[in-house]
Amino acid sequence: MKKYCLAVDLVDNPELIAEYENWHKKENAWSEIMKSITDSGIYNMEIYRTGNRLFMIMETEDSFSFERKANMDSANQKVQEWEQLMWKFQQPLPWAKKGEKWILMDKIFQL
Repeated sequence: MKKYCLAVDLVDNPELIAEYENWHKKENAWSEIMKSITDSGIYNMEIYRTGNRLFMIMETEDSFSFERKANMDSANQKVQEWEQLMWKFQQPLPWAKKGEKWILMDKIFQL
């Protein structure tokens, strides 16, 4: 198993944040998005929020690859539609490179 932690910011607007959270309720999840996540080798994904900062934990199969996931996503019209919708709510972290969304975090401590 591999574990990855990523971060991105939301637009700091209470109405948009509420709408973003609504899209992420189980009853509003797009089945095609859920399938694309599991098909890529991610078997658990959690997203947490504090203020307008999002923190994602992904647990994956050992064979998981961000490059493979990106290739799968770029070929999936429904994923592209979802990502475009989510970009309405998200904004890059100040240190993100052009076009970067979720940024991989470095582990700096473990008990």
